[in-house]
Parts: sequence; C-alpha cells; structure tokens
Amino acid sequence: MFVTFVSITSLAVLIRIVANPLSNVFQKQLTHRSADPLFIISATYGFLALACLTVWPQLQVEGLPKAFWLSMLVVGLFAMLGNVFLVKALHIGDLSVLGPINAYKSVVGLVVGIFLLNEIPGWWGLAGVVLIVVGSYVVLSNKQQRKGFSWRIFGRQEVKLRLAALVFSAIDGAFLKKAIVLSSPTIAFFYWCVFGFAFTLIWMLIVLKDRWQEQTSLLFSQKSTYLALFLTVGVTQVASNIALAEMQVGYALALFQTSALISVLFGHRFFNEQGILRKLIGAAIMVAGAILITVLG
Repeated sequence: MFVTFVSITSLAVLIRIVANPLSNVFQKQLTHRSADPLFIISATYGFLALACLTVWPQLQVEGLPKAFWLSMLVVGLFAMLGNVFLVKALHIGDLSVLGPINAYKSVVGLVVGIFLLNEIPGWWGLAGVVLIVVGSYVVLSNKQQRKGFSWRIFGRQEVKLRLAALVFSAIDGAFLKKAIVLSSPTIAFFYWCVFGFAFTLIWMLIVLKDRWQEQTSLLFSQKSTYLALFLTVGVTQVASNIALAEMQVGYALALFQTSALISVLFGHRFFNEQGILRKLIGAAIMVAGAILITVLG
C-alpha cells in the first residue's frame, strides 16, 4: 500500500512539473491576443467548476466541518489573487525568467511552515534558500551589464507581480493542505474552482463591466487555446492536490519548482526568449536549492 501511495504521489508531482509551465504558455499566448488576465482566470475557474458538476453530479456538501469552509474561503481569495498577478506578470515579462523566479515559493513555504506548522528548517534547508537566491540572480542578470548585484532587479514590474503571486500561492497552499486533510483532494479541487470563480466573477463585474462582451467574443475566437489552458490548469491543480495530500506543504512546493527548467525551455521555444544558456544555468541552481530543501532540509 505504501509503495502505491509513493507511486501515485510521484506521478502527480511529475505531471504537475510538466503541466504547470505548459499552462503558463497558454496564459501568455492569450494575453498577447488581448485577453484580460482577470477574465482568463475567471473563465478557467468557471469551466473547471462546470466540468466537475458534469462528471460528478453529487458532490459532498453536508458533513464538512466549519474549518474546511473557512480554509476554502482563504484558498479561493488567495488563489485568485495569485493567479491574476501571475498572468499579469506573464503578459509583460519573459516566461524563461518568471518560471525560475517561482522557486522563491519554496522559501515562502519554509517561512509559512515555521509560523503555521512549526516546521523548523535545518542547515541544508537554509543552504537551499541561498542557492535559490544565487540562481535567481543568474536568471535575472544581463550579460551586457557590468555592475554587480542590485536590489533594483526586484523593482521590475513583472518580477514584483510574480513575487506577489507566489506569496499568495504559497499561503494558499498551506490552507489548501488543511482543506484536503479535512475532506479529499477531489472535493477540495471542486471548491477551489467554485470559490475561485465566485471571487473572480465579483471582481470582473466591477473592473470589466464594460469589456466582458469583448472578452467573451475573444474566448470563442480563441477557443482552442482556452480549452488547452483549462485542461492544463485542471491537471496541474488535481496533481497538486494529490501531492499535497501525501507530502508536507513546504517540501511539495519546493519539489514543484523543478519545473523552472521547463519554463526556460518553453520560453525559448514558444516566445523566442533569449539568454537561454544563462537562464538554464540559473534555473538549475535554483532547482538544486529546491531539492536541498526537499530532501535534506
């Protein structure tokens, strides 16, 4: 039985590592075609919620504890903010940069774990944090610049948006883990979609009240890309929930960051982003840091 759980968890992590950067590709493509980030996220939540109702008409509502609903409210709000900020960042920044930057999520996961879960990192975990910082400098540096490290790098709009997104995502991961423990990965996934859609719909009705028809028309004209996005986001989140059900939050978030290498390759392949070798080296350093946190931290 233990081997079965390990196999399922490992497969879920592997699927998540590939599916997540692929969903980022579709999100970036849609923003380049005038799709609004908020509409993209709302449509994704809405489609996935409807898909769940279609294949699973009798969802559990009664019998779930109050703590589950409170956790899902936090998850819905923070996941919405994290996803919208992520898509905004992808719109103006390079996937090959923003993918590796997401490795900072493992650092946030450690901090959240200290205060919420009383998980104290060891020396190897701290060494992993240092590697992530070093790797991010390599990814963000410009070979044409001769100056040393500058904190102004983190003043770049796309980097600030990506950092905000990963902070919200890391916190939402901790509460999602709690919701999964109180229910199941599938039930938590459905309500992740429902609460996310409710929050984004309210926000969208306020912000995009004069543009929703234009965005809806764009959805139908770009239906193939939207459908690919819905599928990859759904697969990513289901795989994340399965992994979180069997792993500590900090370790799962760290292990997910090995997708940084794939993000660099996708950025070069789909958007012709440059500096591929330097970014691969930086991403590899960040992945090494994430692995240290996961295995030895």
